[in-house]
Amino acid sequence: MNNIKIKICGIKTAPVLDCCKDLGVNYFGLIFYKKSPRNINIKKATDLINIQKKNNIIPVGVFVNHNFSDLIELINITNLKYVQLHGNENNNYISKLKDKKKLTVIKTISIQKENDLKQTDLYPNADFFLFDYKPKKNELPGGNAKSFKWSILKDKNIAKPWFISGGINKNNINKLLENTTPYGIDISSGVEDRPGIKNTNKIKEIVKIING
Repeated sequence: MNNIKIKICGIKTAPVLDCCKDLGVNYFGLIFYKKSPRNINIKKATDLINIQKKNNIIPVGVFVNHNFSDLIELINITNLKYVQLHGNENNNYISKLKDKKKLTVIKTISIQKENDLKQTDLYPNADFFLFDYKPKKNELPGGNAKSFKWSILKDKNIAKPWFISGGINKNNINKLLENTTPYGIDISSGVEDRPGIKNTNKIKEIVKIING
């Protein structure tokens, strides 16, 4: 068994969350982006967070260029401790967020070519990076079921611990593990029947493969 952390993103229902908890999944993502089929409202998100308060699975709020004051209000309501910034938020935004609330911040870096890794230098105040497929103009910021070339990350020395995401499923997870050594793997579309609808059997399958 390896020590790679697992994050299942875009969870919207208690049965799926319970499945993740029972499997030892480390993080679950709550997406607060209205254009996403995985979007969740504050009430449902708070209910899921409260369900898991006594367990070791960590809720992560996922945001895309969210209005700063609205984000602070949402954090106050939900009591989130982890946020993932999946838009064009800069290091100043991260600094203000961490000054205002005691948060752990995951900053997404969109990857298409090796040179894109230099973007990590722009976010010294982030706690983690998440490397994802670089979306095209008409695509969502994440959850497109598409991957970048994972070998770009092979043997790279990254300044902070990092997650990897983008089109990961049971058919390609072994290839990913051969090419990368992430802190964590972030999975969404690869455990769905259709966008926004998670399949607990698919979650079980891929967690089993990751855990060896």
